Amino acid sequence: MLNTIIRLPAVKLESGLSRSTLYLRISQGLWTKPVSLGGRAVGWPLSEVVSLNKARIAGKNDNEIRKLVSFLESDRKNVL
Repeated sequence: MLNTIIRLPAVKLESGLSRSTLYLRISQGLWTKPVSLGGRAVGWPLSEVVSLNKARIAGKNDNEIRKLVSFLESDRKNVL
């Protein structure tokens, strides 16, 4: 999958979450933090959004989702 970064409107469409729910989940460790695009712009890697959606569809519990979020955020540092 390409390393596409999507902005908030696309994340809302992909996840079905509202802006406030998305940021609540970030604060609870249930969604990855956004990536700064410079200035006041942020986005999320599409691959992370897809992974989180797949985990929810698979019925993963909140603790499993938190582990996934931690893995996804640490994996951001593994750039070639």
